[in-house]
Amino acid sequence: MAPRRMETKPVIFFLKMLLLLYSFIFWVTGVVLLVVGLWWKFMLGPYMLLISNSPSNAPYALAGTGAAIILFGLFGCVATFKGRPWMLKLYALFLSLVFITELIAGISGFIFRHEIKGTFLTSFSQAVMWYNGYDERSMAVDGVQRTLKCCGVHNYTSWFSSVTFPVSGIPASCCATFTECSGADLKNATLAPRKVYRQGCYELVVSFIESNMGIIAGVTFGVAFSQVVGVSLACCLSHLINTNQYEIV
Repeated sequence: MAPRRMETKPVIFFLKMLLLLYSFIFWVTGVVLLVVGLWWKFMLGPYMLLISNSPSNAPYALAGTGAAIILFGLFGCVATFKGRPWMLKLYALFLSLVFITELIAGISGFIFRHEIKGTFLTSFSQAVMWYNGYDERSMAVDGVQRTLKCCGVHNYTSWFSSVTFPVSGIPASCCATFTECSGADLKNATLAPRKVYRQGCYELVVSFIESNMGIIAGVTFGVAFSQVVGVSLACCLSHLINTNQYEIV
């Protein structure tokens, strides 16, 4: 048994190094998810009101998942270093749960993408209709129009039915060149089209989603299936340690 045990030691050491590297990368993804969740909550909150009429719990779920991954990533490093089979099995179990959760989230997002587009159309149309220039949804509309260089839902004519048009005209965030846009021009249904962006925001957002859906799905499923690597390494290492009764003190 001694020669076999000696031959197995380098294999176990190699697996430990691989699992430590994997656990570190896993921990980094947790930090990224936590940061993205907090950024989503504090920076993208108003924009999410254009997708849903009620506040989204997605940022909290993302930040919570990130925090959990950070803790279990550290646990994975400790389990790998100590070489305790029960700790490695627990780590593999957690990675399996993460894999299932990410897989379900990815599949759900892909299946319900058309409903998301429909909800965005409804919410964005309502935000344009009841635009007042100072609440969160109105500022989100301004942000989308400035960033994407678009105007209105389908085009600038969406603003003609807005409650703000008779008073303020089309918002200044629609101006193609801000210095050439006056308040009087924006109130004039004839002059305004020459001053504002001609393309609607809904078309640009939907086009972005559809053109990047393959990339988003690929990254999501790629990250999910990376957990299979961690599960395999943890299970193999636990099995070898159990079989050879090997431990680094």
